[in-house]
Amino acid sequence: MTTPDSPPSKRDKELAARRYKILEAAVMCFLENGFHQTGVRDIASKAGVSLGNLYNHFSGKHDVLIEIARLERAELDPFIRQLEKPGPVLKIFDRFVSGYAKYLSAPENIILSIEISSEAIRKEDLGSLFSENRQALVEALQHLAQRGVVEGVFHLKTEPEEVAQMVLELIEGRAYHSVLMGAPMRRLIPGLKAFLCSALGVST
Repeated sequence: MTTPDSPPSKRDKELAARRYKILEAAVMCFLENGFHQTGVRDIASKAGVSLGNLYNHFSGKHDVLIEIARLERAELDPFIRQLEKPGPVLKIFDRFVSGYAKYLSAPENIILSIEISSEAIRKEDLGSLFSENRQALVEALQHLAQRGVVEGVFHLKTEPEEVAQMVLELIEGRAYHSVLMGAPMRRLIPGLKAFLCSALGVST
């Protein structure tokens, strides 16, 4: 009998590894062919598992997307922790913009984001998960903005939450432009930071 604190058994590890392999295969299929052009059989074939084996882990493509949404939160957690760190606000903000912009501008992240966003609009449960992920990032950035105001670093002309939303939207937009136009993100980051600092009324 296992308890909540028991280490995972060999079988549990094997099942987890197979589940992750299926997820990786699904992501590759979505990137190569698009979500709607990918069938469950395509995912099973890419993962090297039988269709029945796949259905043991996921009931269909929608369940795969739900799991991807959960994995996205794990990828965002380091950025959230970064924003919550103590230290000079401007330095934290600068590092966040650089790191998040580079993360978003990976072509696979942009393509997958577009594919999944269109489906999230149609499916309420999927949309809610992605909204929750984004809101967690918004709140962390909002708190940093509020700290910046208190410390006299930022001079905002609108509410911190709205500022946080617009900062993220601008970073996302530049990342999309980077991939679409083939412009290296490293060349766009200085201008992005300068614009954001101006919009935040940065006092150095």
